[in-house]
Amino acid sequence: MHPPEIRARARSLYLAGATVAEAARAVGLSYPTVRHWCMDRPEPRQRSTAERCFRCRAGVDNPPDPAQYAYLLGLYLGDGHLVVGRVPVLRVFCADVWPDLIAACEGAMRAVMATSVQRVQKRGCVAVQSYGTHWPCLFPQHGPGKKHERPIVLADWQRTIVEAHPGDFLRGLFHSDGCRTSNRVTVRGKKYVYPRYMFVNESTDIMGLCQWALDLLGIAWRMNRRTSLSVARREAVAALDRHVGPKS
Repeated sequence: MHPPEIRARARSLYLAGATVAEAARAVGLSYPTVRHWCMDRPEPRQRSTAERCFRCRAGVDNPPDPAQYAYLLGLYLGDGHLVVGRVPVLRVFCADVWPDLIAACEGAMRAVMATSVQRVQKRGCVAVQSYGTHWPCLFPQHGPGKKHERPIVLADWQRTIVEAHPGDFLRGLFHSDGCRTSNRVTVRGKKYVYPRYMFVNESTDIMGLCQWALDLLGIAWRMNRRTSLSVARREAVAALDRHVGPKS
């Protein structure tokens, strides 16, 4: 006997537009079991979720929570992946060692588009994922191939959101491809330890977006190498702490 919440989750996915096979994979059960649940007195499926997508609603220019969208955009550009199939699925991969980050990612997905969100355990990480017809509307940067092998350019409406919420955007970027570490140096025989932020990304375009957002907040940065950015000045670290902070 499977728990009722598992059945409810599978039916919710199916009614939101996922296939029986996709719903079965999401809950980790067999196709026949999930098919029986979904076909037993089926409810009308939601063929359109335009009411959940602010880009498709007439007269609506912003997401319900712009700060959460800016955060999710940063996560997506770092560790996210959007698969555009029969029912698009947005996935963000989060390491097991950061449970608060996993919860924050899930919360952001729910805030941006009120839809079902699942956690799929992988080796060493969790794929936080959500099926939804309109995810491609919200993340037009999706496309074939790796992000660093194709142009990544924000749409005008995305730039407007990031300009209003650069700290949340940076929090998403640093929570995905960044870290806050203690740097140790020795000067004239004396050892010093100071905190710094590092952001590493192979995409020149995504690195440029990180630099742009830091500039919006007046936070000093420098490049260690082509794919690595450092924020190390005391006042700059303190400023970034107010927006990002260490992962947990």
